Amino acid sequence: MRMIAYLSLLILLSAVLTEAAGPIKPIPLSIPYNKEKTELGKILFMDPGLSSDKRVACVSCHSFEHGGADPRPVSVGAYGKSGEVNAPTVYNSYFNFRQFWNGRAKDLREQARGPLHNPIEMGMVTEEIEHYLRSNDYYVKAFKKIYHRAPTHDDALDAIAEFEKALITPNCKFDRFLRKEVELTPLEQKGYRLFKTLGCATCHNGINVGGNSFQKMGLIFPYPWSESSPDRYNLTHAPDDKNVYKVPTLRNIELTAPYFHDGSVPTLELALQRMAYHNLGFDLTGEEIEALTAFLKSLTGESPPILKKGP
Repeated sequence: MRMIAYLSLLILLSAVLTEAAGPIKPIPLSIPYNKEKTELGKILFMDPGLSSDKRVACVSCHSFEHGGADPRPVSVGAYGKSGEVNAPTVYNSYFNFRQFWNGRAKDLREQARGPLHNPIEMGMVTEEIEHYLRSNDYYVKAFKKIYHRAPTHDDALDAIAEFEKALITPNCKFDRFLRKEVELTPLEQKGYRLFKTLGCATCHNGINVGGNSFQKMGLIFPYPWSESSPDRYNLTHAPDDKNVYKVPTLRNIELTAPYFHDGSVPTLELALQRMAYHNLGFDLTGEEIEALTAFLKSLTGESPPILKKGP
């Protein structure tokens, strides 16, 4: 009990500091990117020909209709193979300090490589990818124009990463509030105050309202763990890294159910209740959940502009 009280005090102190500083920064209305590479990357992102059974594309697990995430608890790859992880949103992933739940990829290019070669996702090898691209007249011409050579595996990763970079969701209501363009409703204001004072903003902060640190799931009351958990322990094998994950972004969170790394939580309200229990050490009231939900829905931004134009 003394340890729980100590951790609760740390959360409270962090919340006070966060309250003073303002934990969230607005997404810029636009960011610079190479338009030709992005349009090529967009086509590659949606091409099932880049999978071993020619049925699975990047977009299969990062749906534009579900906030850039997968509405299934775990994704299904080539030949119907099921994964063990809920695919995180690709929207605003450019602002993450690392990629994947355990942060094993340092940037978007490295992240794009993972699913292409994973045997239970797209199941391809470099030679197969290059053969496919070089047998397609459109790709041959596009790569020649942009990269001045025949299609290569590395250039394909570069184009996909450039497309993913452009998948930002600007102009959510809360960002417009931060820019003093609109007011929040009383319920949204209450939710934002709770978000800060209860300690949520201790981990979910910055431009992506998360995505900038590793934190333990089950800080106060342990969260179930298994050998297949996609956590930092999976990489480091350090006992303290069990159930330690990259903090997920809360942007567009109302669109990205189910929740958590295991896809076990179907609703936002239940996700709030379980996070409060496991990481803050208490149960939320119905009124608190209602207010927090209203605030989190104000983080839903516009569809990425790149999806509104081009092929």
